[in-house]
Amino acid sequence: MKRPHREKIAMKASPFFVPIAIVLLLWNLMGVAAFIMQFTMDYAELAKTDPYTARMMTTMPGWLWGVYAVAVGAGTLGAGTLLARRAAAAALFALSLVAVIIQFGHALALTDLIAVKGWSAAAFPAFIVLMAAIQYGYARALVAKGALR
Repeated sequence: MKRPHREKIAMKASPFFVPIAIVLLLWNLMGVAAFIMQFTMDYAELAKTDPYTARMMTTMPGWLWGVYAVAVGAGTLGAGTLLARRAAAAALFALSLVAVIIQFGHALALTDLIAVKGWSAAAFPAFIVLMAAIQYGYARALVAKGALR
């Protein structure tokens, strides 16, 4: 039995929808991998080559680790939900964006990171915020277009 509603939704999405959703899922899975590696790393070993980063990681408040987990978890769930063509992807990406802004806002504004490492230390966090905003904007546009249910 054909489901006309499903066909209608599939027709409204671009032919690039699936590749974009897969790239976003892979991007977010890299975020999960980064979280796991940073959370479980040997900070004593890191301190031998980058004592400042090791200190930043060991003094990072527990609530901020939670925000980091929400950022990557919501982003990954958002990408999976997007791939499943569900409108909830927009809300999950919004949550991820807010968490990313809190996470990097803390690191950039409430620590001496810029003073110690320079403005170049803000480049990758800025890219991550940009990606989170793009994900959210893309999902919102698809919801508005009726391409997600």
